[in-house]
Amino acid sequence: MPMNPIDRSRKDQAGHSGKNLADYQVLDPSLLGRPVHLLPKFARRFADALGTTMAGPGGRRYWGAWRLAGLAFERAPDEEGLRWLAVAGPLGTAAVAFERSLLLGLLEGRYGRKNAAPSAPRDPSLERVTATEERLAATLTTQLAEQLHARVAEGLAAVGVEVPGADAAVVEAPGPASAPGKAGWVIRVTLSTQGPKDSPGEQQSHCWIGLDQELMSHVLQGLKEERSNVRTTRAGNDGMSTGLFVKLNGRLVSKKTTLGALFELKVGDIIPVSVGRADVLLDESRLFTAAVAEHKGKLCLTSFEDAE
Repeated sequence: MPMNPIDRSRKDQAGHSGKNLADYQVLDPSLLGRPVHLLPKFARRFADALGTTMAGPGGRRYWGAWRLAGLAFERAPDEEGLRWLAVAGPLGTAAVAFERSLLLGLLEGRYGRKNAAPSAPRDPSLERVTATEERLAATLTTQLAEQLHARVAEGLAAVGVEVPGADAAVVEAPGPASAPGKAGWVIRVTLSTQGPKDSPGEQQSHCWIGLDQELMSHVLQGLKEERSNVRTTRAGNDGMSTGLFVKLNGRLVSKKTTLGALFELKVGDIIPVSVGRADVLLDESRLFTAAVAEHKGKLCLTSFEDAE
């Protein structure tokens, strides 16, 4: 399979700089033209609010000695065994997954361990999931989802976008959810705490917040104004300053048929179709829909609308 030009470029950069390939952000064709480069700013605002909440009296009740160490957008983790819980809100659905060791550590800090030596190792895979652990995961999932929705609503309000019910709290109970797809966006939350006396040093653990397409769209929508404020004039010899050229494909019509009917087609047969709005594709990703018009004997696409 031929290598994507973007992937090849990233591989060359990693080879020359010595950095890991994961250090470079992958370009998603479906997000070209959107303020993806401003996502770290949203992450910092979210981290400030979440860190303050966790350090408060109500937060310490559930998070104990764990503190927020980092927060960043990334692609969905490819880890087996993660249990995802989804919470639907007015702006979309957020799904949360915790490392099992984090939940067990929170329970241990809150209730203590009975009949076990302080230095006894724990293997999360050998410990059954208790109802108390499930309740803790559901409570923390709701907290994280509410904080996320609040930050997204703030971003929309700052750019004057009104979404019905955007300021409403997340009230639906978390439910089991499937893991986000490999192309899905998640927020990785890194937490840290001091290790026990017999194992000093900082310990880290993670949880992830997955954003569905609707919620991610609202995040980007709230960053539009910031995108217009950070535009700067680039040097004339910078190829990116004049634009990024991509190839768009227009799909005027598609029709489903059976394999048998396909084999029965003969020269001169007519396949009835109706031409509506065409799909505009970038590397097989559907970006826009467009109206089909005729101009000087040529078919043209006009009236572009976002496919979402």
